[in-house]
Amino acid sequence: MTPADLDARLSAEFLEILGGFAVAEGEEGFPPGTRTVLLLGPREPGFWPHLLAQPEWDGAPDPVDRWSRRVVGRLACDLGAKALFPFGGPPYHPFYAWALRTGRCWPSPVRLLVHASQGMLVSIRGALALRDEVAVPPPVAQPCETCAAPCRTACPAGALGAAGYDLPACHGWLDTDGADCLTGGCLVRRACPVSATYARMPEQSAYHMRQFHR
Repeated sequence: MTPADLDARLSAEFLEILGGFAVAEGEEGFPPGTRTVLLLGPREPGFWPHLLAQPEWDGAPDPVDRWSRRVVGRLACDLGAKALFPFGGPPYHPFYAWALRTGRCWPSPVRLLVHASQGMLVSIRGALALRDEVAVPPPVAQPCETCAAPCRTACPAGALGAAGYDLPACHGWLDTDGADCLTGGCLVRRACPVSATYARMPEQSAYHMRQFHR
């Protein structure tokens, strides 16, 4: 499958390559023979309407993860690769560390992951562990280096900051005054200037917030 063929397959499912990295021969933590890892995430605009039209949106639990397993798993089979996912553990694959390794994701000032084009709204749906050495998107400059960091003060509950994540404070806010976060997505993630340029629908953010705050 050529790079153009892969992009066409991903586009048909409203997915894109978020980044990738080379794997050394025999490197631990990857399927045997892996030489390249590609991280996959939603391609916007259009991902959420596409997902809602899929057979996994049937009222049963975990439709997003089930869809990811089917779509990324099928693609991996077609490529002779292995599909890896950030869910389904424990144990869990170290997707945060893998994202940093691409040179296109970084820890934000509040320690949430920030992506070069998707900001803090980045969502990794799976990865392809390929046996071939293939070209990956090049590293880019970290946007946080020149940003005023509105994410530092965006949380009305003070639950996210340089010191880390205060989970009880976040849930407490959502229980009482967090309607905006629940319907539009986390205010900290939305405060990121890169997030503001990414066409993710508020309905998708609201769904994930509901799953988080169950």
